[in-house]
Amino acid sequence: MLVAAAVCPCPPLLVPEVAAGAAPELDTARAACTDAVGVLTAARPDLLVVVGPARGDVGAARYPEGSTGSFQSFGVGLGVRLGADRDTAAGRTLPGALAVGAWLLERTGWANAPVEGLGVGESLAAERCAEQGREIATRAERVALLVMGDGSACRTLKAPGYLDERAAPFDAEAARALGAADTASLRALDGGLARELKASGRAPWQVLAGAAEAGGTALEGTLLYEDAPYGVGYMVATWS
Repeated sequence: MLVAAAVCPCPPLLVPEVAAGAAPELDTARAACTDAVGVLTAARPDLLVVVGPARGDVGAARYPEGSTGSFQSFGVGLGVRLGADRDTAAGRTLPGALAVGAWLLERTGWANAPVEGLGVGESLAAERCAEQGREIATRAERVALLVMGDGSACRTLKAPGYLDERAAPFDAEAARALGAADTASLRALDGGLARELKASGRAPWQVLAGAAEAGGTALEGTLLYEDAPYGVGYMVATWS
């Protein structure tokens, strides 16, 4: 069953080496992410699954412990590994969001439980996302999730998706639901609207909702951070 979750944004700029001179602008977000991972550590899970968006209509793809990623496409020679340092012959190349998640775990020295990854297609329907979550919740007696995903990318004129008046209300509802551990509201997020607003977190958040509902135990949510630097909605929350 799900015993804890941490929700974090997944921009490559979260990695200081990628952000370079702009790194201090996300210091508060990084600190909140560190605190969120600390909640996972305190929960003493038997299994940690990192869930994040994957581009395209890929459904859901699993990434075993030892899978690797890098930030070379951003001109940074930094590599990351999901979980323990082991033979990666059976591993896979992590999508960007999971690479950021792996970086967060390495940064905080995660060594508390085996780690796996799940990439979910940004067009995956809400019920299928919830099904993935319910399946994850059965994988071990104590399961924790590190859920990577951003809100809308349309909060300002200079945002990646330009300004859309629907973006702020969408992010506000998502932040409220994440902070309240409101699984019904997360499942109700409109996938079509999320795509239009370039909100990559919708599918991972709905995986989280399914995992939480499968256990039958109410978790308490806390919103640690909410802001829209660069016109993109970033949220950090914990469920425990």
